[in-house]
Formats: sequence, structure tokens, C-alpha cells
Amino acid sequence: METTSKIRQCIKIATQGFIGREQLAELIILAAIAKEHLLVIGPPGTAKSAVVRRMAKTLNGQYFEYLLGRFTEPSELFGTVDLKKLREGTVETDTAGMLPEAEIVFLDEVFLGSTAILNTLLGILNERQFKRGHTQITCPLKICIGASNSLPDDDGLSAFADRFLLHLFVDSVADNFIEDLLAGGWQAEYAAIDTSLSLDELSTLSDQVKKVNLDKIFSPFADAIRLLRQNGIVLSDRRVVKTLKLIAAAALVNGRFVADKQDLWPLYYVIPTMDMQQQGQEILKDIFMISNNSQLFNAAESATQQPNARLERLIELAKGCLNNEDIHIESVLREIDANYAVNTIPEPLKQLRAQLINLIAQNA
Repeated sequence: METTSKIRQCIKIATQGFIGREQLAELIILAAIAKEHLLVIGPPGTAKSAVVRRMAKTLNGQYFEYLLGRFTEPSELFGTVDLKKLREGTVETDTAGMLPEAEIVFLDEVFLGSTAILNTLLGILNERQFKRGHTQITCPLKICIGASNSLPDDDGLSAFADRFLLHLFVDSVADNFIEDLLAGGWQAEYAAIDTSLSLDELSTLSDQVKKVNLDKIFSPFADAIRLLRQNGIVLSDRRVVKTLKLIAAAALVNGRFVADKQDLWPLYYVIPTMDMQQQGQEILKDIFMISNNSQLFNAAESATQQPNARLERLIELAKGCLNNEDIHIESVLREIDANYAVNTIPEPLKQLRAQLINLIAQNA
């Protein structure tokens, strides 16, 4: 499918210069195709908002962003009351340029919103409907990305967090990547944004999600849910059923209309807390063994920590070295050799490894 071939380019453009944030960009794509929402948890200054903004520009979607606070008024997100119509006795909201008319929404510090804001958001997130006074409109929302420093302890807010099907936990760049962070940050400051993949094209994929055959995954998926429950990780029935959309979307992005066991990896991100995700990763390691995705390989690899999921990322890195992209050849070779023995390395990667060794010899 032509659209799936553009996904890698879109992700590379949006994350250029941002170290370790491909996972976030890939999950935005997956969530948008499945028409679900993503919650990103992590400390300030970890490029959450920057990557979301660049993804919105790359997809060329109608974008709305807001930093919520304790005193944020509903009108700041949804629009003000139309005074002219109010004088005529009709309470209508002017939503022009506001959240109800956006296709991609980013809400920073999302749990600081008032009860009035969160209740209105629930209608938009769940049903794509905005209702206020006499105003009732169907929202074009494809995905809402919420961000916070931590998950809330309050039961009411936890219930709201549950409306975000995917949960991603991010942290600051590791110490051994600080040099890459500095070089990448400088590069990101001046990187151009091209619209390589349109939101309309993603919408076409969204329409095809319902056509994906899930017969092969019902049994292993049910086994995975039972394993989680046996170990104290209980997902609501709603989250379990909605995960099927993510699995179907993962298969579709991988160019298939039949989902199989390698597409079960999105289940990891449906698990709501970081501790539970780490525990679930170990519990499901046998089920995740063959997980892979040719377009969303960073997200698949991070979820499963399996060599199959790592393969596509190493292939892309190796090709980047051969195309004179700013990638350290030696570090790529070290990672290839750390993950594969000489007799187990897949043939495409084996050929690229040989070309990298020749390139080093030529430059010596």
C-alpha cells in the first residue's frame, strides 16, 4: 500500500534531531489510524510537545494545542459564547479555530483541567461530539495526545486517564547519548518540515481497519489477557476490546489485511502504569517473541525487547550509514553483532553488515 510506504519518511522528518523519540511519533501514527488517543507521561523538557507539533505539521492536520492550568476556563479550549446570538436568546459557542474543530489535539498538563473541561472532553474523546448550550457539532478529531508529568492518584482523574487507550512513559535521554542529544538538538532547531504524509491518507487507512481479519489472533490474545490477569494485571473489558483496533492497525501498517501473532505488541502500551508495563513485558515475553513491524519498529522493539522487532531498526540504521547520513558506523556494527551471531543474522542485515565493513576499510 502506497500510504504505508510514506510512514517511515513522515516519522524521520518529525523526529529529526530528537534522540529516542521515534517511539512517540510511531504511536501517534498507530493511534491516529485506530482513532484512539495517546497519553504521554514524563518530566518537562523531554521533547514531548516538540515532536507532537512536528508530527502535526508533517501530517498537515488542523492542530490545536493548549497548556492547561488550575484556572483554565472552558472557553479557552472550546470557544466563547456568541454574544450576537445570545442577545437573540440562543446560547451558542463560537468554535472557530478552537479544540472542537481540530483534527490533532495536544493538551499539556491535561489532568489540571477543571471538572467542566474534563467532562466536555470526555464527549469529544469518546463520541467526537461537542455539546454546549444550543451548540452540537460532530468533531473531526483524529487523535488527542495528552501529556503530564505523572499519572494522577485521584480516582476521578484515573477514570479520565483510562480514556487514553495508549500510555507511553518517556524519560530524559540516557547519559551515553548526551553527545547525540546536543548534535541532534542543534539540528532540530533548523530542520525543515515537509508534508510527506497527509492526514487524509491516514484516514484512508483508518477506514480499512475494519477490513482486517483478526481470526488468527483471538486465541493468543486471549491467552495474553489471561496471563496478565493471573499475575494481577487486570485491564477493563473496554480496554481489552479496543486493543483489537490497535492490533488491526499494526497489521495494516505492516501491509497486511490479516493480523497474526507478530501484531500483538500494542497490548504493551494499553497496560496503564509503568510498573505494570515492565511486569507485563516479562510475563508476555513468549507471546511477544515474534513481534515485529516494518514501519513502527521502534515502538514494537521498545514494547517487546525482542530481536525480531529490532531487525527493521538496524536495517534502517545500516542503510542510513551507507547513504552518508550522520550515523556512527562502528556503533551500528556493534549493535548488530550484539544481537545476532554469525550463523543467525538475517540475510538482508548480513549483506548490509558486509557493506558497512567494506566502507570502514575504504575510509581507513
